[in-house]
Amino acid sequence: MADRSIKQGTLTYIYLLIYIALSSGQIFFNKWVLSSKEINFPYPLGLTLLHMVFSSVLCFVLTKVLKILKVEEGMTMEVYTTSVIPIGAMFAMTLWLGNTAYLYISVAFAQMLKAIMPVAVFILGVAAGLEVMSCRMLLIMSVISLGVVVASYGEISINWIGVVYQMGGVVGEALRLIFMEIFVKRKGLKLNPISMMYYVSPCSALCLFIPWIFLEKPKMDANGLWNFPPLVLIFNCLCTFALNLSVFLVISHTSALTIRVAGVVKDWVVVLLSALIFADTKLTLINLFGYGIAIAGVAAYNNHKLKKEASQGSSKQVQCEESIPMVSSSSNK
Repeated sequence: MADRSIKQGTLTYIYLLIYIALSSGQIFFNKWVLSSKEINFPYPLGLTLLHMVFSSVLCFVLTKVLKILKVEEGMTMEVYTTSVIPIGAMFAMTLWLGNTAYLYISVAFAQMLKAIMPVAVFILGVAAGLEVMSCRMLLIMSVISLGVVVASYGEISINWIGVVYQMGGVVGEALRLIFMEIFVKRKGLKLNPISMMYYVSPCSALCLFIPWIFLEKPKMDANGLWNFPPLVLIFNCLCTFALNLSVFLVISHTSALTIRVAGVVKDWVVVLLSALIFADTKLTLINLFGYGIAIAGVAAYNNHKLKKEASQGSSKQVQCEESIPMVSSSSNK
C-alpha cells in the first residue's frame, strides 16, 4: 500500500512538472515565433487561429476516428448555441489579445499583469450575482491590485499599448470563466478539458477567422509569399495541444485547485526565466516586490475558493464539476 502511494505521488509530481514545463515553454515559444526575425511571423491573430484549427482537427481524430480519448456526452444544440459559442468567443478574444501583447511588452511584465485576473473575475462575478462582496474579499482584491500597480511602477520600459492588449485579454478570460459558471455548471453539463477542446476549439477558430481576414490576411498578402517555416508552426501548435493534455492529466490525478497552485509556480518560473532568455526583459526589485505582493493575494484568493468549494460538496464532486478550460500563453491555467 505504501509503495503504491509513493508511486502515485511520484506520478502526480511528474505530471505537475510536465504541465509547468509545457506551460512555461509554450509562452516562450509563442514569444519567439511572434518576435523572431528568422521566423518572420508577427501575426498573433494568425498564430492563435492556427492553434485552434490544429486543436479542432486533432481532437476530432483522437476522439472520433482513433477513439483514444473520450468526449463527455450530453451536449445539445441549445447548450452549444447559448453556452459554448459565448465561451468560445471569449476564449478566442483572450488568446488573440494576450498573444498580441507579446509584441509590445516583455513576457515577465505580461505575467505580472495577469495576476490581476482574480480581481476581474471577482468583480464580474459580483455583477453577475455569482460572488458576494465581503470585507475579506475586498482586502484580498486590494492586495492583488496593489501588487500589480507596484510591479507596473517598477517596469523600466512600459508600453501602454501592450498593457491595454494584455488587460483586454484578462477581461476576456474573466468573462469566459463567468460564462463557464453561468452557462455550463448551472445547466448541469460536466465537461473535462478534452471535451472543452473538442467543443470550443472549432467555435474559437471561426471567431478568429473572421477578424483575421480583415486585419492580418491583407498584411500577409502585402508581404509577398507566405514563406513561413511550416515545421516550426506545426510544432508550436503541437506543443499547445500537448499543454492542454497535460492539464487533463493533472486534473485527472489531483484536482482543479492543484493546477491553480501549479499555475502560480509556473508564473514565477516564467518571470525569472524570461529575464535570462529575452533581451527585452529587465527586472527590477520593485517589479519583483510588487509581483510578490500580488501573488500573496492570489494565494489568499485560491485558499478562499478552496474553502468555498469544500463547503459545497465533497472534493470528488468538485473535481468532476469544475472544468478547467483550455490553457495557452495567454491564460493561466
